[in-house]
Amino acid sequence: MDTALRDAYTRLHENYFPGTDLPIAFEVGGPTDGVEKAPAPKGWRCFVCDLTKVRNGKSLAFSEDAIGCRGGRFYLGYDAERFPDFRYFLSYGKPGEMEGERYKQTPEIVDELDRGTTRIPTKGKSIVFKRWDNLTDADNPDAVVFFARPEVLSGLFTLANFDRSDPNGVITPFGAGCSSVFYFPWLEQQSENPRAVLGMFDPSARPCVPLDVLTMAFPMKKFIQVVGFMEESFLITESWGKVVKKIDRSDRLYSP
Repeated sequence: MDTALRDAYTRLHENYFPGTDLPIAFEVGGPTDGVEKAPAPKGWRCFVCDLTKVRNGKSLAFSEDAIGCRGGRFYLGYDAERFPDFRYFLSYGKPGEMEGERYKQTPEIVDELDRGTTRIPTKGKSIVFKRWDNLTDADNPDAVVFFARPEVLSGLFTLANFDRSDPNGVITPFGAGCSSVFYFPWLEQQSENPRAVLGMFDPSARPCVPLDVLTMAFPMKKFIQVVGFMEESFLITESWGKVVKKIDRSDRLYSP
């Protein structure tokens, strides 16, 4: 990765999203020199919770053993198939055997949802997550992920649509929290016309993120384009200047 791009966006971020968190980035099979190996969890653990460490500046390399959630193992590509009776787990469960999450009305809807699922080739590879300012010239990120509140999200959403004539520069697909920060952004990175992914609506993952925070993930080739046109966009207008004031108010409201 060109570190000039890293530094350029860091400056732009502080100018247009002042005081807010820099995004994190991930790379399948990325370099692990100087990167801490994510520990194996003791029992069930949501992968999204571990990303808090990355947001705070610690670079982590995740392997198959580091993912304690069966959904996370699937969406990160380490498990090729769903676990038995997943169709009931995501819907209404099995009396006396399994409590369902009730995120889908029927097992048949779950079956139909899974028929179009693409398998990601991560078996045997680490997935390296770093905060944006920790990226080096050895990195080649697949996607960039923001954890942000509505004012910042409004800017990111508008940037994702800035160079498109159609209104669908951002998608919000149903899935686990990890699917919105890894699975769908990775898939979009493989397409010719990648879209950003708005997410973190999964109730099971919500305890792992701060109050009122959602995610917006940009496939890397889309993010490179965004950085290139930020200073000719709405961000330089008086309208955005008013939003920046609200960003400051939001930061003070949520400060410890």
